[in-house]
Amino acid sequence: MIRAALTASKYLAAAFAAALIATSAWAADDCKKRGVLDTIYCDEDGDLVADLPKDKSKWKDPSTLVFTYTPVEDPAVYKQAFAPFMAYLEKVTGKKVVYYSVHSNAAEIEALRSGRLHIAGVSTGPTGFAVNLAGYVPIAVKGYPDSFQGYHLWLIVKKSSPFQKPADLNGKRVAHTSASSNSGNLAPRVLLPKQGLVPDKDYKVIFSGKHDQSILGVNSGDYDAAPIASDVLERMCRRGTVKCEDFRTIYASPKFPTSSFGYAHDLNPDLVKKIKQAFNDFRYTEDMKKQFGGADRFFPITYKQDWAIVREIAEATGESYTREQYEKEAAKEAEKLKKKKK
Repeated sequence: MIRAALTASKYLAAAFAAALIATSAWAADDCKKRGVLDTIYCDEDGDLVADLPKDKSKWKDPSTLVFTYTPVEDPAVYKQAFAPFMAYLEKVTGKKVVYYSVHSNAAEIEALRSGRLHIAGVSTGPTGFAVNLAGYVPIAVKGYPDSFQGYHLWLIVKKSSPFQKPADLNGKRVAHTSASSNSGNLAPRVLLPKQGLVPDKDYKVIFSGKHDQSILGVNSGDYDAAPIASDVLERMCRRGTVKCEDFRTIYASPKFPTSSFGYAHDLNPDLVKKIKQAFNDFRYTEDMKKQFGGADRFFPITYKQDWAIVREIAEATGESYTREQYEKEAAKEAEKLKKKKK
């Protein structure tokens, strides 16, 4: 895991360096509006995601489409879970579709930015970085006929613990997941102070790396509590990894959208139509419904509207989805990993 994260940081740095050269492409196109997108992208239609390049020679139409899902838990689980959808995507697009396992959010974002990844499922928090820094266009989340599947920030403790409310955790061991995680880090920094618990003041934030590691840490007693995504705990309980009755939730947030699904902004628009068709028409198999908490389809969303609350939390915490912020976080993560390796 340490090696994968360090490699991802190295690749990310290389991608940003290459991007400086590519910036001139939009300069030549005279981009009139970019918003908060990185300099190699343009947003003249104001939908907050990267526009299709004006130069048609830059449109991509690969013979093989590369797909992945957010590295929240074991990538192998999701490679199998999404196999039916990948087969349907092959049928609709007429192209081979392969699964690319990623072991960190940084690796997924770098793969999107470098053009090695074409279609992806990205965690709620990192979706903003993927949009602004990697030209990612979210179009769907897991859902039902009339709504999308959401999740809550749950502040969990062991059932046997004495903690009854967030303020009881003053001075205790509380694990966040990773710096870019919405429910695992950003939202708690905005929402928990209203409950009488201020991260990095009332307790020292410990980063576990992933939601499942936070959950397992609370279960084993390594942590007294952890803010996690409710859907991750529910999936782990369904698989028998942990027992939900062993935990208590002492705070639950309003509903957030789950991981987004989308495509690289520079794909040929004819191909994009087919990709959107696949997402719109596909219905989950019974196994997928069980895996994803009863969701039976991909529900259409827009980044501008449906990620507004997530962006608001990110801005409130000073964690705006900019290149500078991402590089700062990547540098911190790399330094921590180097220390662990020693």
